Amino acid sequence: MKRIFLIVLDSCGIGFEPDAERFGDVGANTLKSCAGSAQFKMDNLIAMGLGNLDGVDYLPKTDHPAAALARLQERSNGKDTTIGHWEISGLVRSNPLPTYPNGFPEEVLKPFREKTGRGVLCNLPYSGTEVIKDYGREHVKTGDLIVYTSADSVFQIAAHESVVPPEQLYEYCRIAREILQGEHAVGRVIARPFEGEWPYSRTTRRHDFALEAPGKTVLDAIVEAGKDMIAVGKIHDIFVGRGMTEFTYTAGNTDGLAKTLAYADRDFNGLCFVNLVDFDALYGHRRNIDGYAAALREFDEWLPKLLEKLTADDMVIITADHGCDPAYIKHTDHTREYIPMIAIGERVKPVNLGTRPGFCDIAATVAELLGVSYETPGCSFAAEITG
Repeated sequence: MKRIFLIVLDSCGIGFEPDAERFGDVGANTLKSCAGSAQFKMDNLIAMGLGNLDGVDYLPKTDHPAAALARLQERSNGKDTTIGHWEISGLVRSNPLPTYPNGFPEEVLKPFREKTGRGVLCNLPYSGTEVIKDYGREHVKTGDLIVYTSADSVFQIAAHESVVPPEQLYEYCRIAREILQGEHAVGRVIARPFEGEWPYSRTTRRHDFALEAPGKTVLDAIVEAGKDMIAVGKIHDIFVGRGMTEFTYTAGNTDGLAKTLAYADRDFNGLCFVNLVDFDALYGHRRNIDGYAAALREFDEWLPKLLEKLTADDMVIITADHGCDPAYIKHTDHTREYIPMIAIGERVKPVNLGTRPGFCDIAATVAELLGVSYETPGCSFAAEITG
């Protein structure tokens, strides 16, 4: 293959995994919850075989799928963006990243206060929209930073842009990132700027400061082989800018889809790795079932535009990184779920690979298809899906 478009529908899980009880996620099923919405319509992907995936008994099946299919089970011990993307890129992490259900300890907060010169508010697991309602006015009055976490391995800092300009907030995140190492090495430090009058609204100037991947990824291997590795959306932040020849940020799903189409018009040789974050950030965590379903419909209606631009040496792989069931009542965090793998292209055989143990199989497959040398625990399915 000359070009591969690897598109992550952030959080679009397809059913809870066998070990979901350890994560408090038994019964979660992101795609199924969305399929019950009046806004749900994915005719193109259903024709490709979306309903034929293992465990998907709530969508129509087709006798003539147009894509290669698989359901992938996570090997890593986690259910967050960082670990999910690391595994998609070839790394399996057996030790979970640290989480803070009771807030961060003083050994973290003390140096943070000293280096930023500001106090700290909240320091609890919290919904991102609720935390600025409950602590926003005190922050504006005092200048203290709203620090909070979730069930994921994150240290989040919220600040009003009139009190702390975004660039200053990013610097505070860099300070936190330097502090949060070793046993406190959280997956991401996240800037959460907000604006306006109470009850306030979050802006699009979020920025993630991720923990660097603990080993060589397929992205690194692609670059070392002299090929292109183009990052679209949150990919640059997730991998801390490592293992890419070019990147572009996006202002949401619609912008990400437009920028992906623009790259499809270019002559490159390698991987275009795309993250569509709105599914997770705007709809999953905020429990907006109809919004999630409408976003899936937008993607499905957009997909033929990308396929029209493919040559015989191109392939599209559609997947996810975890779940975030918008109908799940136990919590508002990510959910431990299987993810889909749907591969489309002129040379792709419509085969159902069943359930495979590892998101890392994607990395192994991408490496083989691009002719790149890369070692990973994953097993390539390239030979099974190409003819």
